[in-house]
Amino acid sequence: MEQQIRDKIEQFRKLLQGDGGDCEIVSIEGKTVTLKLKGACGHCPHATATLKNYIEAGLKKDVDPEIIVERAV
Repeated sequence: MEQQIRDKIEQFRKLLQGDGGDCEIVSIEGKTVTLKLKGACGHCPHATATLKNYIEAGLKKDVDPEIIVERAV
């Protein structure tokens, strides 16, 4: 499952990079994924929505419905 998560995050990274942002995997512990948002995404007021409504939702849909995405500080 970890490799599936990493592969899906790579797809999200390409889309985020198109808007001047990026993300980095800090850790994957069980079904909890901790990401650090970088670039334009790091200071965007919509960063939490991006993590929950976009990245987490995509991982839940395509990898496992129990995945939780957290934001690293």
